Amino acid sequence: MSLFSRKTKTETETGPQVVLAIEGMHCTSCGLLIDDELEELPGVRSAGTDFRTQRTTVRLEETAAVDADALVSAVARAGDYKARLTA
Repeated sequence: MSLFSRKTKTETETGPQVVLAIEGMHCTSCGLLIDDELEELPGVRSAGTDFRTQRTTVRLEETAAVDADALVSAVARAGDYKARLTA
């Protein structure tokens, strides 16, 4: 996916969200790869990964039916990363 086609993220986005803890990131580029994979999933509005906190916030569409396994699998497709839902 090209950086020019990335979805626009805003701080004011509303809707359901899921926070994932990510292991294996080495830099901000790792976060961009993870965001790109997550944003390809149907029902995902946006993803924002923070390398410093090792967390990704995934914003979902209001009526999205995205399960945790799909999110974890998308993170693994981005590279040698492991994800888990935070409590």
